[in-house]
Amino acid sequence: MIVYSEDNIHETRRRGRIEVICGSMFSGKTEELIRRLKRANFAKQRVEIYKPAIDTRYSDAEVVSHDSSSIPSTPIDSSASILLFTSEVDVVGIDEAQFFDDGLVDVCNELANNGVRVIIAGLDMDFRGKPFGPMPNLCAIANEVSKVHAICVKCGQLASFSHRTVKNDKQVLLGETMEYEPLCRQCYLQAIEIDNK
Repeated sequence: MIVYSEDNIHETRRRGRIEVICGSMFSGKTEELIRRLKRANFAKQRVEIYKPAIDTRYSDAEVVSHDSSSIPSTPIDSSASILLFTSEVDVVGIDEAQFFDDGLVDVCNELANNGVRVIIAGLDMDFRGKPFGPMPNLCAIANEVSKVHAICVKCGQLASFSHRTVKNDKQVLLGETMEYEPLCRQCYLQAIEIDNK
């Protein structure tokens, strides 16, 4: 008969998982990511956080939410870099996942298969209402998907769309309230109709 210590039992039960937090701009995705990561830190888990190097809106080296909550992070240019920094970690947080390359899906799968809890936040749709970057595939492989909503600035209903208020056709345009507004489906369709006139 083999007797395991409590520590050994804990290690053998460690289960990797992928959690995706998605929604429109101003819906609280990053705020929820930070909340989960801070809880993991409080529980003395080993946590690493990554964000795309191109996202310098609030800080070069921190993940910062619209309500100014923040947590230290490592800015990276490629999803493959995550694997270089993640030995001996329990939890990996990834913000603005829509800006990463499609390799992020394999990276997250590899981490979860090795027992790491992976928490990802990102826009599920771009300003055209189309699936954004690796987010659809991340949602497909996730153990849990949390879709969060903003409030429509036109009618007060739940908002799922990020309407771009400036003229620019590039898919990636970093911005805030001067460049984007959260809208419900009906108000988004009306705004697009006006934009196209």
